[in-house]
Amino acid sequence: MIKTLTAPKRLGGRLRPPSDRSITVRAALLGAVAEGETCVLQALDSDDARAAIDCARGLGAAISYDGTLRVHGRGLRGLRAPDEPLHCGSSGTTMRLLAGLASGLGIACVIDGSPQLRKRPMRRISEPLSAMGAAITDTDGCAPLRLAPARLRGIDYTLPVASAQVKSAVLLAGLNAAGTTVTREPAPTRDHTERMLRAMGADARTTGPVTILTPPDRLTGITLTAPADFSSAAFFLAAACLHPDADLDLHDVGVNPTRTGFLDALRAMGASVDASAEREEGGEPLAALRARSAALHGIEVAGDLTARMIDELPIFAVVATQASGTTVVHDAQELRVKESNRLEGLVAQLRRLGARIEATADGFIIEGPTPLAGADVDGLDDHRMAMSLAVAALVAHGETRLHGAECVRKTYPGFFDDLARLSEV
Repeated sequence: MIKTLTAPKRLGGRLRPPSDRSITVRAALLGAVAEGETCVLQALDSDDARAAIDCARGLGAAISYDGTLRVHGRGLRGLRAPDEPLHCGSSGTTMRLLAGLASGLGIACVIDGSPQLRKRPMRRISEPLSAMGAAITDTDGCAPLRLAPARLRGIDYTLPVASAQVKSAVLLAGLNAAGTTVTREPAPTRDHTERMLRAMGADARTTGPVTILTPPDRLTGITLTAPADFSSAAFFLAAACLHPDADLDLHDVGVNPTRTGFLDALRAMGASVDASAEREEGGEPLAALRARSAALHGIEVAGDLTARMIDELPIFAVVATQASGTTVVHDAQELRVKESNRLEGLVAQLRRLGARIEATADGFIIEGPTPLAGADVDGLDDHRMAMSLAVAALVAHGETRLHGAECVRKTYPGFFDDLARLSEV
């Protein structure tokens, strides 16, 4: 699908972005091994969420979805071997967390995904899971993954890269392991798994980058309202900051501090983003965010801040094209192994629009501000790339034709409808 976009006269209004993908996926998988019902109000309906739901069903969990996700769990050891391979679509989160969870179930299964997902690195989970005793084999370091019944033991594991998915895979395997499981991260990453485990009754203690899990006797189903996904909200925060006449209110947004590095970066650049109505829901912090037009300046991003905004770096790059001075991003090697090689993709696609961007070994350098001009760009079958380029089109002169726009269905099926509703043409 080709989407034609032009700069609107004004951006304004109120929006609740779609619900959090990370929380919806975790609720489907953890709910399957909990006792009783796990109920998620306003659960995300997207390709990734449905992949997680289908995989949990394949293991024997009874699940219904009608805007509210209801998972009737079978307990920590009650799931069964699937009748056919578990297909994760293009969801790396689902595949990695599912592999950890399934490793301790004492079952045989195959975990597979789309051609795109088959290109993403899976040895980063098969190695620590094997060290725990899992009978898991990958395919040249990628999917499909094959598991056989095995008894697991706890592990003290230091992650070589900051990855919430790897951390979560190890912790979920630890649910059915003998002894304590410890994960140590080079930088703190999103902690939705740990928060949900605690809400379900597990002893999962986190101090800085270290999490210690004692295997529970049981998990208990929970009820929560999924917050709006900060990563989806980020596109509209960026659009409001960049457009010369913008005032947007985003409500019920998840502001888990392990996820909001992009918000910190925007504020460091001089953005006008205010938080209000702060509260907690199901162990997760929420807030209303108001973003308005602002003059921005370049900054340097590295270390923990990079880890806390790794998924927002594509839209951050768009913001940086309009910031005065130099913006430098370090420690972002993970961009190369996302749904696409986002580092190469950012350079190629933003240059088509006229941006001055250079890739480095571990990130990129952008000089701004640069007037952008409409052009033909490609979303590269990567939802975050496509939505980032759509935001760039809002401040470009002339028409931008975004090819492959349908890939936004992965996490934000209504993105273009929301964009049109908030745009005054």
